[in-house]
Amino acid sequence: MAPAVTYGSQLEEAPLLLDKSSVKAEVFNGTYDVKEDYNGDYRFAPIEEAQVSRAMIKRYFSTMYERAVSDVVIIGAGSAGLSCAYHLGTTRPDLKITIIEANVAPGGGAWLGGQLMTPMVVRKPADRFLAELGIPYEDEGAFVVVKHAALFTATILARVLALPNVVLMNATAVEDLIVRTDAHAEGAGGAARQRVAGVVTNWTLVALNHDTQSCMDPNVITAPVVVSATGHDGPMGAFSAKRLVSMGLLGALGNMRGLDMNRAEPAIVNGTREVVPGLVMTGMELSEHDGSNRMGPTFGAMMASGIKAAREAIRILDSSQIVNGRIVA
Repeated sequence: MAPAVTYGSQLEEAPLLLDKSSVKAEVFNGTYDVKEDYNGDYRFAPIEEAQVSRAMIKRYFSTMYERAVSDVVIIGAGSAGLSCAYHLGTTRPDLKITIIEANVAPGGGAWLGGQLMTPMVVRKPADRFLAELGIPYEDEGAFVVVKHAALFTATILARVLALPNVVLMNATAVEDLIVRTDAHAEGAGGAARQRVAGVVTNWTLVALNHDTQSCMDPNVITAPVVVSATGHDGPMGAFSAKRLVSMGLLGALGNMRGLDMNRAEPAIVNGTREVVPGLVMTGMELSEHDGSNRMGPTFGAMMASGIKAAREAIRILDSSQIVNGRIVA
């Protein structure tokens, strides 16, 4: 039977219970005992329900307050968005990177391979990214196979969330883009160009119920660079591409073409770019924007496109003068 273990109540100060030896610590005005015993005497430290609420509220809303001005906002935590966040977060630890994901579960369509089967196919040279992440695979020559797509998604998600400069807000929808006049650059006919300068957010459950309730206004996050990785057309897919059309910054959607893996993957990676000032587009959303082919159940382009999007974001940031999250020159 394991001995009792006692420690402080502060979450950030609680030790990892690797050593089962007895420990005593003062906790505010007294001590308490906890016990890790799987023979019928497992005991937790006492807690008040309000402590749980306050622990979550304090941290979450402190994060919202701090990230109201971010350096980069990534819309979508699928394979492209997470690859972008990982490359950005590891390459530039000075940047505040905020990921907005509409679903409760991040990962997009990368939890499975094709037709609900589990293996994930990745064409070379994108296998180098798997090696960087430490994900094992079988080498099939021109491509590699990860035994389960969830192994990739779970690994990169854990690596991204462990980065101190990256924040993920899931169950949060981007309802619109912040657009400002870019006084430092001219568009067609000499008119000032429009620049994407952040995102308009709301809880996803609120965003899905605007037709059932009275007005429920959103929140905003300012950022000099927004990376859109919302995937191809779907319930919330291709969001930014479609919004660019409706706000007059894109004439029409290119609309995704039929499946051709050999054309699709290089088109997505090589086409990853700043599609309008302040907005970098990555992943399958580009197929809707540009009218390129879909690639189906092969994932190398998503990883490589995310990395290129990160590099594009860094290029924009390094070539701009930024004040309070706004590009001024």
